Amino acid sequence: MIDNITGRNRFLVILKPSEIKVMRAQTKLTQAKLAELAGVTQAYIAKIEAGEADPRVSTLEKISKALQQVTGERRTTVGELMSSPIISVKPDDKIEQAIHLMVSHDISQLPVFGGGVQVGSMSETTFIRKITSGADMSKLLKRSVSEMMDEPFPTVSRDADVEVAYHLLEHEPALVVVDRGKSVGIVTKADVFKLTGKRKS
Repeated sequence: MIDNITGRNRFLVILKPSEIKVMRAQTKLTQAKLAELAGVTQAYIAKIEAGEADPRVSTLEKISKALQQVTGERRTTVGELMSSPIISVKPDDKIEQAIHLMVSHDISQLPVFGGGVQVGSMSETTFIRKITSGADMSKLLKRSVSEMMDEPFPTVSRDADVEVAYHLLEHEPALVVVDRGKSVGIVTKADVFKLTGKRKS
């Protein structure tokens, strides 16, 4: 479907520069072939993938269109996979509160937000690691999240292809989904399993 105002395909997912290399690898295209399909030079594709170029939206649109045409189908976006709203904790919340949220919502991890910005993360693994190292559980539960939180989860664009999320989740427990600079959802490995189940059914 074409947008009457912009003339752009509403179903076209415009990839971020950091996502182009991942998608190109998924489609098994060489830089030269992608450049040919998108009407740009191979050297420019290389610069975009290396983070050495700041392409215009129109250029990203051409590259994204070329990649998605190769697949021959409309691809699922991260926005369709994510869970929203985000269940999170603040740095000054107690560990006990974080664990209660994870148990009550049947989740294994939580992003930590301070002032609207993701500043860290909490997970079952972190808590179990502390317990097995000999920490006193009763004292641990009363400590603040900021004392035990891990690094923030990586972020991924809401419009990114799910293949990008798959690639990142090979090394991360969760991803925070962003749209126009705002955190709007979260994607975990459990969400990937759910999508796989839907496709098989």
